[in-house]
Amino acid sequence: MAMRASGMVPPAASAPGSMMSVRRSNLALVMSKVAESSSDTHLTRAQLASITGLTKASISSLVLDLLNIGVIREFGLNPRGDRGRPGVGLQLNPSQAVMGLEINIDYIAAAVTDLSGTLLVHRTQERNNRSSLSDPLLQDLAVLAASVASDVRARQVRILGAGLAVPGLIDAQRGVVMSAPNLGWKDVLLDLDAIGPGLPLGVTLHNEANASALAHLRQGTGAAQDFLFISGEVGIGGGLVVGSQLFTGPGGHAGEVGHVIVDPGGADCSCGATGCLETIAGQDAIFAAAGLLPQTSHADIMAELLRELAGGVKDAVYAVHRAGWYLGVALASTAKIVSVNSVVLGGHFAILAPWLRSSLLTSLARHAPGRFSPEQVEVSIFGKTAALRGAAGSVVRAVVEAPHRLSDG
Repeated sequence: MAMRASGMVPPAASAPGSMMSVRRSNLALVMSKVAESSSDTHLTRAQLASITGLTKASISSLVLDLLNIGVIREFGLNPRGDRGRPGVGLQLNPSQAVMGLEINIDYIAAAVTDLSGTLLVHRTQERNNRSSLSDPLLQDLAVLAASVASDVRARQVRILGAGLAVPGLIDAQRGVVMSAPNLGWKDVLLDLDAIGPGLPLGVTLHNEANASALAHLRQGTGAAQDFLFISGEVGIGGGLVVGSQLFTGPGGHAGEVGHVIVDPGGADCSCGATGCLETIAGQDAIFAAAGLLPQTSHADIMAELLRELAGGVKDAVYAVHRAGWYLGVALASTAKIVSVNSVVLGGHFAILAPWLRSSLLTSLARHAPGRFSPEQVEVSIFGKTAALRGAAGSVVRAVVEAPHRLSDG
């Protein structure tokens, strides 16, 4: 249970277990305040005492614990400290980092960020993962992760934990991918420890679209905090944020926009249904409609599609406009059910936004009149790193919410 802002400890909380719980809550409280402070403001101990309502003695003890754990550090003199001698500022320790990992249909990727979310290293390896066996794929991912980890450890940076994003329905508690049709996986148990051996907080499993939504939420630019993130890859995923919280639904599977039926008489989908949005607006579907059959890498095909769009090639323009129109149909239906009025486009939708946006907005105006203004259809700034950043950010949240887990005691 989080402490109230006053930081007062109830008189009944005297048992050792209760006192330990209170101290852990207060550690998390102090850690969160340091994490929330802006990059140019380094809170002092006195300021933390004022903000939290804890005594200066308590703050000093808690800060010492966090310094010993290694997640914060002292930084210069804070010019905004109390009157008199400036106080020593505190900030997240830049020598502590977290890792984001991603398995997608046509690539695997790894990245490391510091606790503030700054990207330190990012590598992508093209790989055809359709109908791949999980063990060889995870072995390749482990090699990539080790390479990235070696890079940052050479800079004296410690990696605390990792998050793995996959394009499918997951059971995070068990580390199971319940269904990932484009990977050909069903009820696949992943050996997460083998990907990141020795990480203090281990490796956690996440849905790719949900991770991307969390990356956008963490951006904290003051944009709408109720939104639907649409992740466009070979498949299409959705991450729903309501009241600044990720909403995953009772079974953890909310946001599957790619499998909203937009054309009941349409093509068969990998999920077993017909006419899903993915069959029209998924990456492969757009390539096929544009007459660009896979011959090389998806990156090369996308580059060719962009060249054709810039040149006004009819089939390419039609394929993208059609994808935008049916994306609008799916979003309009989804918005009426979950009551969101802001959309963030990621993946190939972000790349194709200059050509897709007009048909998308026209479709939204037709199917959900008055719900979406053009300003409420945003493009993610994170490109191919959104899921990686979100998966890594999940580890940061774990650190902030329970820094005691990194303690030796």
